[in-house]
Amino acid sequence: MDPEKYIREQARAVSAALPAAVSRLKGAEPRLAEAMAYSLAAGGKRLRPALLAASYELFGGKARDVRPAACALEMVHTYSLVHDDLPAMDDDDLRRGRPTSHRVYGEALAILAGDALLTDAFTVLLTSRYPAAVKPARLLRAASVLAVRAGARGMVSGQAADLAAEGFLDAKLTPARRRKALGLLAYIHLHKTADLITAAVEMGAALAGAPEKDFMALSAFGRELGLCFQAADDVLDVTGDKSKLGKSGSDARNRKLTYATLLGVEAAGLKAEAYLRRALASLRKVRGGRKALADLAGLAAFACRRES
Repeated sequence: MDPEKYIREQARAVSAALPAAVSRLKGAEPRLAEAMAYSLAAGGKRLRPALLAASYELFGGKARDVRPAACALEMVHTYSLVHDDLPAMDDDDLRRGRPTSHRVYGEALAILAGDALLTDAFTVLLTSRYPAAVKPARLLRAASVLAVRAGARGMVSGQAADLAAEGFLDAKLTPARRRKALGLLAYIHLHKTADLITAAVEMGAALAGAPEKDFMALSAFGRELGLCFQAADDVLDVTGDKSKLGKSGSDARNRKLTYATLLGVEAAGLKAEAYLRRALASLRKVRGGRKALADLAGLAAFACRRES
């Protein structure tokens, strides 16, 4: 597998399916539906749907069989970005190369569009048609995974901790304060980013009916991959080409607590590589076809070593 090609293929398929997910919501207020579609149409890497598809394929399925679930996951991810860009959060003007939702539709409607994307992700996940192999019990487990990973025990707590950490770097970093910062940052990255990436591989495993031992190994893989992805993102926020990243790189401007601002770019890069090694070690514990496992490992390496 060419990891970049696979991600592009899955991104095209999910991007083509997402407009129908919104249009199915008959009776939605037109301007609200437009705001939802605007953010979904902005594109992006669609890494999480690709990881869901690849994890499902580990156990013999086809990515197209679980595309509605991949769309639901991307709806949750997009909602998180819409809210993260708000003036009360990161106050960003650019997302995926386009003006952020609140810059186009106003803050109030952007909040409501995010609310609707989150809520109706579960409509799409639970009411779409799947092949017979995706049994109701598997679908319910996938929904439970998404709810837990996106909620107060997951991504939202990471966002809350990120807000609470604002201004942390304004005081002198004593050794004790640096240790506290590292612990806080690990919590933020685990929940704000890694939880939804973990959800991707857990949902794929759940929908495939993976044995519990394999499910747990994939969960550990997803966690370490998510931590790697965010550490690499911290570096790219400083070193990356903003025109390729499609965002303004607000972390340094806002004095955000990141591995790059706390440890420096070189140490942050080493941190990302250490997380990747742990992710691949967990993946090696999963029973599956050698090629499918190698493909998923390739996706992980590409995601963590990307340049945009």
